[in-house]
Parts: sequence; structure tokens; C-alpha cells
Amino acid sequence: MAGFQIAVFAFVGVELVGTTAAETKDPQKNLPKAINAIPVRIILFYVLALFIVMSVTPWDHIRADKSPFVELFLNAGIPVSAIIMNLVVLSSVMSSMNSGVFSTSRMLFGLSKDGQAPGAFGRLSKRAVPSNGLIFSCTFIMGGAVLQYFVPNTMEAFTLVSSLCVILFISVWSLIMVCYLRYRKLRPELHEKSTFKMPGGIWMSYVVLAFMLFTLVILALEPDTLKALYVSPVWLIILGVTYHVLYKPRMKRLGRELVNDH
Repeated sequence: MAGFQIAVFAFVGVELVGTTAAETKDPQKNLPKAINAIPVRIILFYVLALFIVMSVTPWDHIRADKSPFVELFLNAGIPVSAIIMNLVVLSSVMSSMNSGVFSTSRMLFGLSKDGQAPGAFGRLSKRAVPSNGLIFSCTFIMGGAVLQYFVPNTMEAFTLVSSLCVILFISVWSLIMVCYLRYRKLRPELHEKSTFKMPGGIWMSYVVLAFMLFTLVILALEPDTLKALYVSPVWLIILGVTYHVLYKPRMKRLGRELVNDH
């Protein structure tokens, strides 16, 4: 159960497929291809990799303070395995940061254009880059380095951050499912025209929501992940207060203006 949080954390970013819909040239063709490739990549890079590791070293003999992949390469007679794995980890971290910075700045730009974020995030640089959103995203990423001063233990800091990310993304994924259910209810005619429908539709959305709740229960059972569970409501409260204080009154005002215009 202790590794459940890391397993869920590994899936953070799959929602970026939808974010890139506005950037791709042919979304009706490319998005289904990208979505269908996700299970294949999970089986190849996660399931198969774990199968190979546990074929050599039993799961109950794997030490938490050593990389099982490094140990695997050492057993295979490759002494530079630590360097190889460090390069792999660094490249994957940079790739993850790149996708995170892109998606965050892109969403801030879109929210700004819709009047749901400060106007500064909607301005582009000379090269048509949402630079303000980019700087804002990078500032929060650098906060991870600052965290090391407050939590000297690297593993403890990583567990706290990854657990917090899992909880926040559970909120994001749950909102996506709720929005999908509302979309199906309010716009059934648009769903019928969709060329790439979600398998399972409505009942699968409820299965996903139940799994999200199950994940929160699992996180509450471990002391390390429970800390993040205590902290995460603060962010959700900030979002709720911001919505009711800033966004909701603005939408009501716009609604009244539209009614008066007609």
C-alpha cells in the first residue's frame, strides 16, 4: 500500500493529451492515436520494467535505499549503471518539467483570454510565447528546490510533494469526470456527433470517481502521505474562496449585461 501513491503519481500528466488538442494540426486523427498509445506505453515502460526487475530480484528483497534498476545492471556486469540511471532520471525529469511548464502556461493563457485569470497571462512575447505564464510556472517549479531547506531528508520531501501532487490531481481528474457527466446531461446532441467517444461513457465516469475516493482512503492509511492529505484542503479552500469572491460575481455581472442588451 505504501507504493500506491507513487503508482498514481506516475499517471500525472495523462490529461495533457486534452490540453494539446488546441495545438495539434489534425486533432481528430492525432488525439485518438495519442490516447490509444498511453496503455501501450504503460505496459512497456512500467509493467514490463517491473516484471524484468522482479524476475531477477524478489520484490521482498528490494531495498528502499537502493535503485532496483542499478542493482539489476550491476548483476548484469555493467559497472557504470549508476551513471546510466542518473542520465535516464534527469532526462525524464526535464521532459516532465517541459510538459508541465507548457501545459500550465497554455492554460493560464486560455484562462486569461476567457477572463478567468489576470490579463497579464494573456499577453504574448515577440515570439508569440505566453512568457508571463511561463515565468509564473517556472517560479513554482523552483519552489521544489527551496523545499529542500525546510525538509533536509530528500525522500521525505519527495514523498510529501508527490503525495500532494497526487491529491491535487485527484481533484483535477474528479472535476474532469464531473464536467463530462454534466456535458452528457446538458449537451447530448454534441456527444452524439463525437467521433471518439469515451469507452463506458457515464458508468465508467462513476467507476473513476469511486477509484479516486479509494485512492484518498489509501493515502490516509500511511503516516507519510497523511501529511499531504492534511495540507491539500488549504489549496482547495483558496480556490473556492477565489471563485466566489472574484469569478462568480463577474459572471453574474456579465449575465446581467447580456440580459440588458437583449
